[in-house]
Amino acid sequence: MSSVVESYKLGNISVEISETDHPNKLKVDCNDGNFHSEFTIRKYEYENYKRHMNQRIKNAYDEQYKEEE
Repeated sequence: MSSVVESYKLGNISVEISETDHPNKLKVDCNDGNFHSEFTIRKYEYENYKRHMNQRIKNAYDEQYKEEE
Protein backbone atom coordinates (compact mmCIF):
# COMPACT_ATOMS: atom_id res chain seq x y z
CA MET A 1 0.00 0.00 0.00
CA SER A 2 1.31 3.47 -0.86
CA SER A 3 2.33 5.73 1.97
CA VAL A 4 0.79 9.20 2.25
CA VAL A 5 3.43 11.92 1.93
CA GLU A 6 1.11 14.88 2.61
CA SER A 7 -2.59 15.60 2.89
CA TYR A 8 -4.11 19.09 2.89
CA LYS A 9 -7.09 21.23 1.86
CA LEU A 10 -6.91 23.61 -1.08
CA GLY A 11 -10.07 25.61 -0.50
CA ASN A 12 -12.80 22.96 -0.68
CA ILE A 13 -10.52 20.51 -2.54
CA SER A 14 -8.90 17.72 -0.53
CA VAL A 15 -5.43 16.94 -1.88
CA GLU A 16 -3.49 13.82 -0.95
CA ILE A 17 0.07 13.17 -2.11
CA SER A 18 1.23 9.56 -1.87
CA GLU A 19 4.13 7.40 -2.96
CA THR A 20 3.98 5.16 -6.03
CA ASP A 21 5.89 2.04 -7.05
CA HIS A 22 8.28 4.27 -8.98
CA PRO A 23 10.84 5.87 -6.63
CA ASN A 24 10.81 9.28 -8.39
CA LYS A 25 7.05 9.65 -8.87
CA LEU A 26 4.21 10.68 -6.57
CA LYS A 27 0.45 10.30 -6.99
CA VAL A 28 -1.73 13.37 -6.46
CA ASP A 29 -5.36 12.60 -5.59
CA CYS A 30 -7.84 15.51 -5.57
CA ASN A 31 -11.50 15.48 -4.55
CA ASP A 32 -13.99 18.21 -3.73
CA GLY A 33 -17.04 15.99 -3.17
CA ASN A 34 -18.30 16.41 -6.75
CA PHE A 35 -15.24 15.87 -8.91
CA HIS A 36 -12.29 13.52 -8.47
CA SER A 37 -8.94 13.75 -10.21
CA GLU A 38 -5.68 11.89 -9.85
CA PHE A 39 -2.39 12.21 -11.65
CA THR A 40 1.30 11.50 -11.13
CA ILE A 41 4.12 14.00 -10.81
CA ARG A 42 7.86 13.75 -10.38
CA LYS A 43 9.20 14.27 -6.85
CA TYR A 44 11.26 17.15 -8.25
CA GLU A 45 8.07 18.92 -9.38
CA TYR A 46 6.44 18.39 -6.00
CA GLU A 47 9.46 19.69 -4.09
CA ASN A 48 10.15 22.70 -6.32
CA TYR A 49 6.84 23.65 -7.97
CA LYS A 50 4.19 22.84 -5.35
CA ARG A 51 2.69 26.35 -5.46
CA HIS A 52 2.37 26.14 -9.25
CA MET A 53 0.83 22.65 -8.99
CA ASN A 54 -1.73 23.89 -6.46
CA GLN A 55 -2.69 26.80 -8.71
CA ARG A 56 -3.19 24.43 -11.66
CA ILE A 57 -5.38 22.12 -9.51
CA LYS A 58 -7.52 25.07 -8.37
CA ASN A 59 -7.86 26.41 -11.93
CA ALA A 60 -8.84 22.97 -13.27
CA TYR A 61 -11.61 22.60 -10.67
CA ASP A 62 -12.85 26.15 -11.30
CA GLU A 63 -12.92 25.40 -15.04
CA GLN A 64 -14.86 22.18 -14.44
CA TYR A 65 -17.63 24.13 -12.71
CA LYS A 66 -17.72 26.73 -15.51
CA GLU A 67 -18.23 23.94 -18.06
CA GLU A 68 -21.22 22.64 -16.08
CA GLU A 69 -23.09 25.96 -16.24
